[in-house]
Amino acid sequence: MADSTPRLTRFSVPPLAQSTRRLADVAAGRAAPDLVIRGARVLSTYTDRILPEREVWIAGGRIAAVVPNGAHAQLAHAPAEIYDADGGILAPGLVDPHIHIESSMVTACAYAEAALLNGTTTIFCDSHEIGNVMDVAGVEAMLEDARQAPLSIFLTVPSTVPATSPQLETAGGDLTAEKIGALFDRWPEAVALGEKMDFVQVAHGDPRSHAILAAALSRGRPVSGHIYGREFVAAYAAAGVTDTHEAIDRDIADDLLDAGVWIFLRGGPPTTPWHSLPEAIKTITELGASNKRVCVCTDDRDADDLMQFGMDWVARQAWKAGMTREQAWAMGSLHPATRYHQDGEIGALGGGRRADVVLLNDALEVRNTWYGGTLVVEDAKITPVLDAALSDRWVYPKAAYATVKIAGDPPLVPAPPTTPCVANTLRTALPGIVVLHERVTLASGETWEEIIRESGADLCHVAVIERHGLSGGESRVAHGLLKDFGLESGAVASSVGHDSHNLIVAGTNEADMRLALDTLRAAQGGVCVVDAGAVKAFVALPIAGLLSDKRVTEVAEETRVLKEVWAKAGCTIPYMGFNLIPLSVIPEIRITDMGLVLVPQMTIVPPFEEGREAAE
Repeated sequence: MADSTPRLTRFSVPPLAQSTRRLADVAAGRAAPDLVIRGARVLSTYTDRILPEREVWIAGGRIAAVVPNGAHAQLAHAPAEIYDADGGILAPGLVDPHIHIESSMVTACAYAEAALLNGTTTIFCDSHEIGNVMDVAGVEAMLEDARQAPLSIFLTVPSTVPATSPQLETAGGDLTAEKIGALFDRWPEAVALGEKMDFVQVAHGDPRSHAILAAALSRGRPVSGHIYGREFVAAYAAAGVTDTHEAIDRDIADDLLDAGVWIFLRGGPPTTPWHSLPEAIKTITELGASNKRVCVCTDDRDADDLMQFGMDWVARQAWKAGMTREQAWAMGSLHPATRYHQDGEIGALGGGRRADVVLLNDALEVRNTWYGGTLVVEDAKITPVLDAALSDRWVYPKAAYATVKIAGDPPLVPAPPTTPCVANTLRTALPGIVVLHERVTLASGETWEEIIRESGADLCHVAVIERHGLSGGESRVAHGLLKDFGLESGAVASSVGHDSHNLIVAGTNEADMRLALDTLRAAQGGVCVVDAGAVKAFVALPIAGLLSDKRVTEVAEETRVLKEVWAKAGCTIPYMGFNLIPLSVIPEIRITDMGLVLVPQMTIVPPFEEGREAAE
C-alpha cells in the first residue's frame, strides 16, 4: 500500500488566510492547541529580550500564542501534545538572506538536512551557478527541487548571467531582462533580484544591466547587490540596489547603511575567503550605527562547512563581535524576514507566524528544530519524519547530467617561450578572493620545468577550458601561470569555476593535468586532486557539474577528505578560493576561457609579452 503521509515541505502549513479563525480560537482558549512547548524562555526578536517562564501554543503549523508557562492547564480541552523545553530558550528559526545552494554541492532537498540541524528554516538562494550552466532550465529545475524540500526556499532571481560579457567569458546561460521578468511572473517564490555583480557596469549606466534592474523594480521586487569600492556606493544605491553581502570593512559598511542599503554580514569559516563579519560589524560597534538594517548570512558553504558552520554559528559570531544574544539572533531571523517583506510570516514567535521554532541552550546552540510545527531535529539529531523526507529527493532531468561538453583534447600547457619574455601571472594569496597581477621575467628554455626553475618564483600552470559545447570545434582553452599557489606536484581541477563554470585545472605537469581533466569529463563534473598519475581525492558533481545527488552527510565526508588532500598537496588557498580564479568581476586579474582579464578595466592581456623587463 502506498504511503499516504503528506510530503513535508513549506506547503505543509496552510496560508494564514485559511487559518485565522482556528488560531483565534486557540489563542482565546476556545480550542485546544495541537502542540504546547512549555517550560521555556522565549527570545523575542521584536523587543530584543528573553522572556522568562513562557510556553508556546501551536495549531495547524502556526503559532497561536506565547503565554505564561502553565497556562495550558486552564484549557477546557487538553492539547494533543505537550513538549517540555526544560528551561531552554525558544527562538524563531533562522532566515538566511543570501546563499548559493550550489556552493554546498548538494541539491536543495539534501541541503535541508544541514540547514535544519543548524536551526535554519528559511533561505533566500541565488541560483546563478546553475543558471550559468543551464540557463532558465537550470533555475527552474532548482525551483522544482526546492518546492519538494523540507525547508522554506525562496529565489532571488540570478541577475548577472553571464557575470560579464561573451567577449570576456563563455557561459552556458544568458539570462536577459526578458527571461528574468518571465521567471518573476511564473514563480511566486521568486521574491527578489539576485546579487547584481556587475557593479562597474551598473555604475557606468550599461543598458543591459539597467534593463535587468528594471525587470525587477517594475514588478516591485527588491534588488540584491554585490559591490567592492566605496566610490561605487552612491551610483549603486541610486540604481535601486538595496542590499549587499560584500561589505568587507566598517567604512564601506557605514557608507552603505547611510545610502539606504541593507548589509548582510557574511560569516564564513576562517578556512574560506568569506569571513568579513568581524570587520564590517564595526560600523555598529565602533561607529555607532544601528543594527536595524543589518542581517547575517552565510553566502557560500561547502557540505562539510555547512554541517559545522551554519547560520547559528554566524549568529554566535555576531554575538562574539559585540552584539547581545538577542540582537544577534534577530539579525539572523527577523531582520532578513523584514528585508524581504516576510516578517508577518517568519522571523519571530508572534501570533499567526509559522511555527518555525528552535530550542537553544544558553550558548545559542541548537538542540531542537520544529519546522511548521513538526519536530525535525531533536537533541541535535534528525528525527525519523525528517529522515523520510530527505530519503525521497527530487530527481533532476537527464539534461542536467550531461553538461560537461569538452570537444577534443585541448592543450593544457602552452609551448615554452623561445625567447625571454615577461609573464602576466596570477598571484594567489589568502583569503583567496582577490588575485593579484604580478609580472615575472622568464628566460627561454627547452622545457617548462627549466624555465620555471630559472625564474626563481613559485609558479605552476593554470588553464580554463570551455565546457558548454559552444567553442565551435575543439574546446577553447586559455593558459596562464599561477604564482605562490604552492602546489608541490600533480594537479588540481574543478568544474565549479565561478561564475561561468568552465573547467579550471592547475598543475606542475601536463600529464597529471590531463588526468584531472579526464576525471571530471568522465564524471560530468567535480573537484579532484591528482598526483603521479593517480586520483588522490575526488568529489563527483554530476548535476550540472555543480551538485552531487547524494545526502549532505555523504558529500560532507567526501569534501572533508578532499580538503585534507588539497592542503597536503601544498595549495596555499582553499579549493573554494581556487574556484574563484575565473571570476571576472573581482580584482585584479582573472583567467577565463577567453584569456587573462584585468579587473575592473575589463580588458584582456596576453599571458606572455616579449622582453626581459618586468613591470614596476
